[in-house]
Amino acid sequence: MGDFKNAGREWHPQGRPPAVRVHDFQDDELGKAIPYGVYDLGANAGWVSVGVDHDTPEFAVESIYCWWRQMGRKTYPQAHELLITADGGGSNGSRTRLWKVALQRMADATGLKVSVCHLPPGTSKWNKIEHRMFCHITRNWRGRPLESLEVVVNLIASTTTTKGLRVRAALDTDEYPTGVKVDDATMAALRLIPDAFHGDWNYAIAPAVAQRLSRQPRKLRGKL
Repeated sequence: MGDFKNAGREWHPQGRPPAVRVHDFQDDELGKAIPYGVYDLGANAGWVSVGVDHDTPEFAVESIYCWWRQMGRKTYPQAHELLITADGGGSNGSRTRLWKVALQRMADATGLKVSVCHLPPGTSKWNKIEHRMFCHITRNWRGRPLESLEVVVNLIASTTTTKGLRVRAALDTDEYPTGVKVDDATMAALRLIPDAFHGDWNYAIAPAVAQRLSRQPRKLRGKL
C-alpha cells in the first residue's frame, strides 16, 4: 500500500499526473492488502475480502463464509450444498490440512455440505474467477496509486461490466497466524468424503449436524 506506481493509464488534467514513488517497498505504516475473492458463476456476482495480515487457509475460508453471510444465503435461501472450485495450491490448496479443517467449521456453522473441486496443478488460469472478475478489478484500478485500504476496497466494490458483473468488498482486519499445524487425529475426525475420481482433488465435507444452526458465529476461527 502507498503512493506507488500502478501500471496502466488514467485520465488526469494535462500536466498534473499524480506523483508516485519509484520503488514499491512495503510501507511499515500502511502495510499491505491481501484480496481473496469468491465468484458466483450463476449470479455473475463476486465478493472480495481484503485482508491485512497473512493469506492463510483460515483467511480463505473466512472470506468464503463472509460471502455466504452477505450474499450467498440471500441468493440461495434453500441451498443445502455448496460447490467450490479452487486452485490446486496456495492457501486453498488440495494438500493443505488447515483448509479442510476450516471448511469443516464452516460446514458445521452453516449446515451446508461443502463440495470442493480443485483445478490440477499449474492450471489456475482455468478458474473462471480469473477472467470473469479479477481481470476487471485489475482494469478498474489500473493507473491509480493504491494509497490506502479504503481506496482498494472502494475500487474493488465499484467494479462493473457491461454484462452485469457486480462486486462487493469489505476489509478484514483480523489476524491470521502462519505455521498452524494440524495433527492426524484432527484430520481423522473430519467428515471428509473423497470422490471416486481423484479424491485428493475432489471431495466433500459434511456438516456435523443435520440442520443449520439458528445463530451463526461471526468468526469461524478458534483453537484446533
